Amino acid sequence: MSLRVLSPAPRDAWNELVEADPQVLVSQTPRWTDIVCGITGAQDVSRLYEFGDGARLVLPLVRSPRRPYAFEASFPAAWGFGGLIGAQPRAEQVRAVVQELQSRSVVRTRVRPNPLSGAVWNAATPGAMSRIARRAHVLDLQDGFDEVWRHRFSKGARNGVRRAGRMGVDVELDTTGRLGQVFHTLYERSVERWAKRQHEPLQLARWRARRREPLEKFTELPRRLGSAGRLWVAWTDGRPAAAIFVLQDANAHYTRGAMDEELAGPTRANYLLQSIAIEDACRAGCRWYHMGDSGLSRGLAQFKEAFGAIPVDYSEYLLEQLPVNRLDNGARTLAKRVLRFRDDEG
Repeated sequence: MSLRVLSPAPRDAWNELVEADPQVLVSQTPRWTDIVCGITGAQDVSRLYEFGDGARLVLPLVRSPRRPYAFEASFPAAWGFGGLIGAQPRAEQVRAVVQELQSRSVVRTRVRPNPLSGAVWNAATPGAMSRIARRAHVLDLQDGFDEVWRHRFSKGARNGVRRAGRMGVDVELDTTGRLGQVFHTLYERSVERWAKRQHEPLQLARWRARRREPLEKFTELPRRLGSAGRLWVAWTDGRPAAAIFVLQDANAHYTRGAMDEELAGPTRANYLLQSIAIEDACRAGCRWYHMGDSGLSRGLAQFKEAFGAIPVDYSEYLLEQLPVNRLDNGARTLAKRVLRFRDDEG
């Protein structure tokens, strides 16, 4: 299969492919790559693939600022889904892309595709790429919010939304970054709760959180994305109880959530937040509402499934010239044993 590659991917061609892809997410657009590079210092090494039959695909790809010419990702951890963009990539096209990536002198290339395209990646990816099993949850919005509310929300979810309303929970939308500090404060409280539950030293948990989710991310993303970056905050008695961040354009992606458990638990603020965000996505004409990876957490999976989201198994892919991931996993496993770290399965 003949193949021509342009890097960085020309923006006009990339935007055309975004328009042609019915499953595309905000994180797969060129402006998202520009934001990632602007906030993290990464380099745009995105790739436009032009096939002999006229088909075209784009792979968003950034190079780590800490390890130049060695580590590339689509995307780095905590920066959303990447993978190929275009109208229904075929298995042979995915294979050609992987072969091209293999030919490059890059120590490690990480690809985390849109979960809805996981089947074609699994069918096409050769054994040279390591697979990391993932499970995401996705809600189909095709029939509109009334259908989702009546037939996909569980009785418990609907009752949670109603309870929040009775208890006077107010929800505010920010698309400017004005409430970024509010979100980040709630996120820091969530980090403390997660650290205690997982037996992780608090200072280590805070250090990891600052690297993955800096304050700038939640003040700058809404400002730079405009209406596509939607920060929802639930208030009770004038205090922030919970918040979620949703990327929304052709499809929606709930990417982050945080809460004050003492306020959000009794008021069911998280149920109201999700219901309002899902209704907002339906009103905007979105087909899919992604709720992100659920990992091993049964509780997280049950929460998402209460809104009608279904589990979607897919894989994250690693192409390595050196066994970086195996060594990294070994070091992490040893550290967890020393700390008696417990992965969340509850």
